[in-house]
Amino acid sequence: MRTAVKRNRVQPIAYDLGLLFPVLLLVGMGIVMVYSASSALALERFGSDYYFLKRQAAFALVGIIVLVAFSYIPFRVYRPLTYPMLAVVVVMLAIVAFTDLGVSVGGAARWLQLGPVRFQPSELARLALVIYMAYSMSKKDEQVRDFYVGFFPHFLVLGLFSLLLMAQPDFGSVVVFSALTWIMLFVGGCRISHLLSVILVLAPMAWLFIIQAEYRVKRLMSFWDPWKYTSDEGYQIVHSLMAFGSGGITGAGIGKGYQKLFYLPEPHTDFIFSVVGEELGLVGVMVVILLYGIMLMRGIHIARNANDSFGAFLAMGLTVALGLQVCINMGVALGMLPTKGLTLPFLSYGGTSLLINMAAVGIMMNIGARDAMC
Repeated sequence: MRTAVKRNRVQPIAYDLGLLFPVLLLVGMGIVMVYSASSALALERFGSDYYFLKRQAAFALVGIIVLVAFSYIPFRVYRPLTYPMLAVVVVMLAIVAFTDLGVSVGGAARWLQLGPVRFQPSELARLALVIYMAYSMSKKDEQVRDFYVGFFPHFLVLGLFSLLLMAQPDFGSVVVFSALTWIMLFVGGCRISHLLSVILVLAPMAWLFIIQAEYRVKRLMSFWDPWKYTSDEGYQIVHSLMAFGSGGITGAGIGKGYQKLFYLPEPHTDFIFSVVGEELGLVGVMVVILLYGIMLMRGIHIARNANDSFGAFLAMGLTVALGLQVCINMGVALGMLPTKGLTLPFLSYGGTSLLINMAAVGIMMNIGARDAMC
């Protein structure tokens, strides 16, 4: 018996290849597409067309190390760390919103500068929210159907995050966090009446918030008819659609895209999917969608087969968070959703997003591997 237990303890993690391969392929494709999308921009700003390529390759290398490290950390250790993580993230968001340490990019202070390191706390906040929701719902079990026990506390935490994010301001992240919380509560068995009631209450508040700022109204109007606002709010989506349209079936070829040459804003971050559409065409777009589909299906499989309720909710929450990010970014690039600055997981340039998403995949792999050994 002791020998068997000892062998179980030293048994290595079995990597889920159905999850690992799509992620690594997307990361590899991301390095290539980041270089293609950013070379002209990097040459103009930094005097080297390899600037973003080198940084993204370094992020990818560190990201792989993070993925492996998190795949070996037992997922149950996050349970006692839930509330400390929430506290740290709240402090970080407050620092970004209300102190000079918050770095403003594009008119919004969403970055935290600590010496030479700059990162986006909202990415870590999303991970902390998933861990909190998974811990809370697994602990409350059937009580999640009770309004004051299973519903109200979760929206108090969401409300605190929302207030801090709005102070940046980052309305788009508030929408993502709200959708993530709503879906996790739905999966967890919360009453439909509770979930519908919060929509009826928050929808008018969101509408009032939108109409208070002229740029938000213009952004919404440009969503309905981007060609009417080609010189301002509809500029991004118009050039994004032009990129997809010119790509055709097989694309113009890697490096031969036109819209990335100072026409399409942020081609290496928010609109890298548009560059994929132009340079790799419909074929490349379908390959990317297929890889994301495989990754998300594996995440759902891990969640459904988890023997631990905390692990099941955690895997589902991480999968939903990744899925939301993918759907929103692609929806914006294709003109199906209003413009929102959100990166495409594993493909877009950005260290914070890549490292957090790689950590999330590592956690999911640990959940699947631990349950397979039970």
